[in-house]
Amino acid sequence: MSIKSADLTTSSVTDTTRHVVQEFLAARMAGDVERLVALFADDVDWLLAENPAVPWIRPRSTGAECAAQFTELAEHTVAEDARASVDTFLVDGTDAVLTGYLSGTVRATGKSFEGPFALRLTVEEGRITRHHLYENSVSIADACTPS
Repeated sequence: MSIKSADLTTSSVTDTTRHVVQEFLAARMAGDVERLVALFADDVDWLLAENPAVPWIRPRSTGAECAAQFTELAEHTVAEDARASVDTFLVDGTDAVLTGYLSGTVRATGKSFEGPFALRLTVEEGRITRHHLYENSVSIADACTPS
């Protein structure tokens, strides 16, 4: 069996992507916004469907704005009720896809939200350049709407 240099390069890129995504998840769990800012590129392809009823969901494009989303989420939700589990973590070159389930409670209304999610991240030169999150936006919007 021979190993080609292209195979080593692809493996190295995949390993880097996996490492950066693991760092991202660790920083996210720790609420380490400074580390998140460092992990995001200066310009980020951010996709999270706009939802006027949800204060932490809005367009973003810089690393600092992307990292700030996690602070805003923490301000508007009950930390003790926040749950997220990852069922799948796939990495291929610069791309990573995570799927799982999340739930939480909106502080202002006391209402809960839950549902599956899929997150696509792209890592280039050791930083996250793409963050596309697909989640149950209806459940989240309902939880943000006062009764």
